[in-house]
Amino acid sequence: MSTSELCSTGTVSNGVCTTQGAVDPVQISRTMRAIDRVLRGHRVDAPARMRLIGSPCTDGPMLAQANVVFRDLIVRAQVPGPTGFIATVIADRLDRQLARLISGDIPRYWPDPARPPLAASTEERPIVREKSCAMLTGAPTDAVRVMEAMDYDAYLYTDAETGEDAAVYWAGPLGVRLARQHRRQPPESTSGLSLTMNPHPTPRLTRAEAAARLCRYGLPFLFFTDPGSGRGRLLYRRYDGALGLVLPEEAAR
Repeated sequence: MSTSELCSTGTVSNGVCTTQGAVDPVQISRTMRAIDRVLRGHRVDAPARMRLIGSPCTDGPMLAQANVVFRDLIVRAQVPGPTGFIATVIADRLDRQLARLISGDIPRYWPDPARPPLAASTEERPIVREKSCAMLTGAPTDAVRVMEAMDYDAYLYTDAETGEDAAVYWAGPLGVRLARQHRRQPPESTSGLSLTMNPHPTPRLTRAEAAARLCRYGLPFLFFTDPGSGRGRLLYRRYDGALGLVLPEEAAR
């Protein structure tokens, strides 16, 4: 698997596109130009960082990601799509991301027709990436804002009201669901955010137990408590079929 970088030239802003696998240089140029048009349309001057991952199968989908700083907020869009149309697919997704952030009124549709959840019962898969993050401490509205901007399906944070680790994620019937480690009562204030509470206790699992549960039950992600540290963890499926793990920065030491 090869990795290459292409720096923009000509009419394209000073962005960078990193590729993995077999990616046609023409497709790189098309994607960079499409993203540049979106940024100029929203008057975003910051450079974009793009990533294209080619499918190991000739006719398989390509995975595209675009990152940009907008109004001091990191904005990320990620979506799979047909190789020949990936420039249009990722540009449209980033355009809608920025439009929602600007207006605050455009609803996010769930389930997401452009990116169905990676949910399927499989044999146990390995955890190939571990990300230790400086945790946001705030209200569910703060966490949802980051989840929205970063185009995540779920987001791990520390709940300011309870001091517990918690997770927000896209789910019915109101579009957003909140899970806390211990307290299952709704937050005292949601600042107008419509959400439901996960009524089930957060499981205490080792990472091996969490991986086995996620794969056995076909879950796209799993929020759980590590029995050793007592801190929250977020296990998720990757597009390559393996698993990734998000944990608090201090818990990784």
